[in-house]
Amino acid sequence: MTDDLELSIVIPAYNEAVRISLTLSRTLEYLARHHPSSEVLVVDDGSTDDTTRIVSEIARANPGPPEVKLLVQPANRGKGAAVRRGVLESRGARVLYMDADLSTPIEEVDKLLVYVREGADVVIGSRGMPDSDLRVRQPAPRELMGRTFNLIVRSLLLGGFRDTQCGFKMFTREAAQQLFPKQTLDGFSFDVELLLLAKEAGLRVREIPVVWAHSPHSKVSPVTDASRMFADLVALRLRRLLGK
Repeated sequence: MTDDLELSIVIPAYNEAVRISLTLSRTLEYLARHHPSSEVLVVDDGSTDDTTRIVSEIARANPGPPEVKLLVQPANRGKGAAVRRGVLESRGARVLYMDADLSTPIEEVDKLLVYVREGADVVIGSRGMPDSDLRVRQPAPRELMGRTFNLIVRSLLLGGFRDTQCGFKMFTREAAQQLFPKQTLDGFSFDVELLLLAKEAGLRVREIPVVWAHSPHSKVSPVTDASRMFADLVALRLRRLLGK
């Protein structure tokens, strides 16, 4: 059921007190002008700073449209778990999840909507296409980590995509209801799992170039998260080999 909402925006947030207010202000301003039939769901993933309080105050001050909703995870479980909860509790005919740092600006949502209206089930923003507009590049070690991860993804699981990890992806309501109940990974590799599930289900997935700028406060650790992400890919590969 969509309650006639055009669009849901899901924002996972973990210790985002410094920037969540600006992110929501910019997002709400744009949606009010261009997509008033919408909602913004912020999923606080067990933050230990003032994220919950700040979002609660913004939600009370913005009854809508568009409406702001705060969902609070009882403990930090990971970006995949936060996005899954937000999407499953959303009501829009189309659902976008985006990063709290606005590394891809909200204005790019209209690029994705074009392809959904043309029949795509899933549209993913990409930093790896010739027309991708990288305003601020990642530091060299982090960029190397991303390229290595994408190479492993293509080798083990999923060819055909230049960038599986950009945090700006849109789903039709039907695709979201089909994919997210099956998504199991709680960490940063959940994007790969979703795209793999979409491919296996025969859904129409489009990858398109977007504007993107690296945030110096990224939550991804080049060491600990990289090892977990690799382990997740191996687990996904083993599941497919075993037919699970």
